[in-house]
Amino acid sequence: MKASDLFVAQLKEEGVEYIFGLPGEENLDFLESLRNSNIKLIITRHEQAAAFMATAYGRLTGKPGVCFSTLGPGATNLVTGVAQAQLTGAPLIAISGQKALTDNWQGRFQLVDVVRMMEPLCKKAVSITDPGMIPTVIRNAFKHAEAERQGAVHIELPEDVAEDETDAVVQKRSEIKIPSPDPETVKKAAALICEAKNPLIIVSSGANRKAIAKELEDFARSTGIYLVHTQMGKGVVPDDCVYSLFATGIHARDYVNCGIEGADLIITVGYDIVEYPPYLWNRELDKQIINIDFVESVPDRYFNPEIEIIGNIASSIRELAANIPEKREFPIFEHTRRFIEEKISAPARKSYPPLPQTVVQNVRKVLGREDIITLDNGIYKLWFSRLYKTYAPNTVLLDNALATMGAGLSSGITAKLLHPERRVLAICGDGGFMMNCQELETAVRYGIPVVVLILNDNAFGFIKWKQKKMNFEDFALDYGNPDFSLFAESFGAAGFKVKEGDDLAEVLEKAFSLNKVAVIECPIDYSVNYETFSIELSNFTCKF
Repeated sequence: MKASDLFVAQLKEEGVEYIFGLPGEENLDFLESLRNSNIKLIITRHEQAAAFMATAYGRLTGKPGVCFSTLGPGATNLVTGVAQAQLTGAPLIAISGQKALTDNWQGRFQLVDVVRMMEPLCKKAVSITDPGMIPTVIRNAFKHAEAERQGAVHIELPEDVAEDETDAVVQKRSEIKIPSPDPETVKKAAALICEAKNPLIIVSSGANRKAIAKELEDFARSTGIYLVHTQMGKGVVPDDCVYSLFATGIHARDYVNCGIEGADLIITVGYDIVEYPPYLWNRELDKQIINIDFVESVPDRYFNPEIEIIGNIASSIRELAANIPEKREFPIFEHTRRFIEEKISAPARKSYPPLPQTVVQNVRKVLGREDIITLDNGIYKLWFSRLYKTYAPNTVLLDNALATMGAGLSSGITAKLLHPERRVLAICGDGGFMMNCQELETAVRYGIPVVVLILNDNAFGFIKWKQKKMNFEDFALDYGNPDFSLFAESFGAAGFKVKEGDDLAEVLEKAFSLNKVAVIECPIDYSVNYETFSIELSNFTCKF
């Protein structure tokens, strides 16, 4: 069998449905083998976008997303997306081509040591030097990517290896069951919870899975213990559950800290310090901690759990609930929820351009419980994290680990590809959108009717706020933009522009009704960034 055919056959055995990428001459054999398979190929306009799309696939499905590139500049363009997958805990397989291992007549042209470049960013990086290695390397790559904590693996396939013949055969995929937690550890944790005056749960990205979501909501309802979601944990327990304290936002003292500060025991579920640093909730080192996760935690000065329940998280929560005999009331958290609910529901003052609060409320108005928003990185991400009520797992897709700009549109395309029955809205700042705006053509070409909302302030708004907060002069952060509605139309998409007097919710409804790629340009008034994040949050006190 031709080696590239074996490579693709092994990918098929691993359950690969889609591959995102941009080919070059060094992986034409691989491309031809894909042509003869039933794996769906999504050709992007930039390798970074392909990696972002594959990362989103991994986060939404729990199965490794697969992206590919050619050698040299193609592989270097994958790097940001690979790093995003690794830091966010998304399973990813990144494949790059390479020059021939033997008889390389091109010398050092485009030659970069891609494996060494990828090694610090991945769980594992390897080059295939013999076609007989292919099944084992791929089987091992998928096991590494899927093993908790999930992450990225890189495979290099040189062109002479890809075109060679081999008698190796596909290795069968084996399913691995994550073990149940230790019963004695569960009992000790339950006793600690019962002794605590105000236990509180922090739900993070590792818990953003449907099976865990059900067990956590049942746990909260049976014990009365409240939950705080991190940005990447939003939606694990629906925000209309009376035990949800909504979500964290800015890396500073926020409304939810009224609850966190009153807790004497924190129960972390699927927690990783990369996303919401423990200094933000345990800076006085006065919290007892129980950690529930698939794997042991990484030690940190502010995160040193007394007890760790390691194993299948859903099973751990179910067994923990069975060992807590009674439901209790926690007035401090009840008051915190009421306080945050008032803040979230407060009508924003009317203005044009609209304020961020108005944008959040309008988006929430037009999207259903299972509909999806994908957020690029910018100051609006904080507003949506804090104010956007979320009702189902993985319906808010954002990156609060690498926190890279440029991923919002790509993530939205993947979300709509996987869930054509849902409304999917990619929310981008003008800066982030322009970093990968060429992928509008990808969405149009494949008929993936994602709707994109561009919040335009003609500046790097997040950094402008921080610049002002640090008492620096306004400098170097403003720029010009195209007319985004005309820009969209030039790709064959629908273009809209929110004008004074327009209702954003109505514009969104019209865009979704077209069932085609649509871009909405909405100007935004960010004057409240400083008012809220620098003044109000610095001075607010809890009223209970």
